[in-house]
Amino acid sequence: MTSASADDVSDADLLAAHVAGSPAAFSELVRRHQNRLWAVALRMVRDPDDAADVVQDALLKAFRRAGTFRGDAAVSTWLHRIVVTTALDSLRAAARGDIVAFEAVDPPDSHDRVAAREAQMDVAAALAELPADQRAAVVLVDIAGFSVHEAAWAMECPPGTVKSRCSRGRSRLATLLAGYAADSDGNLAHDIDVQPDETRTPGSSTSRHQRREERS
Repeated sequence: MTSASADDVSDADLLAAHVAGSPAAFSELVRRHQNRLWAVALRMVRDPDDAADVVQDALLKAFRRAGTFRGDAAVSTWLHRIVVTTALDSLRAAARGDIVAFEAVDPPDSHDRVAAREAQMDVAAALAELPADQRAAVVLVDIAGFSVHEAAWAMECPPGTVKSRCSRGRSRLATLLAGYAADSDGNLAHDIDVQPDETRTPGSSTSRHQRREERS
């Protein structure tokens, strides 16, 4: 499957081709979605290397579970569900309470890159203060642009729960951020770019297993 022909194939058809035994279909899905999946994971776990681990683990689960996909949501939403679940599991296992610094991304068209970068870092630090479930809801709805129903499917909870978590999360963020206002819809996407740094993609990060070996 060439890159040109792959662009004409839907995500659902690619996943079906993977289940049928195509050696290239899943790689094309990864190429299409890994950056946004990593960006969401980064907002969840806060550390770039941990985010890369989450995405790698999630994509491995997706690779193995592709045959269970029922088509009741978009393939991208299904992939995000696995990433969010994996990220939440990672956070609960680690039980972290500290704020880990991470690299914000400068918007390419910003007239004041320094101020924009500081705003992104402030929002990122504020997100890190939210409980994991509230953070997941805010990240999916306000940053990744999911509808409430899509986020509910990804988080495996009722839409009302997503709305409640978003409301509580936004209220807490408003207090933490003080000087930075959300837009008229309560959306924070202008303050955090969902696209990750091109130099820090999942494939370029060292896995947690390799880091453990290096430290031993």
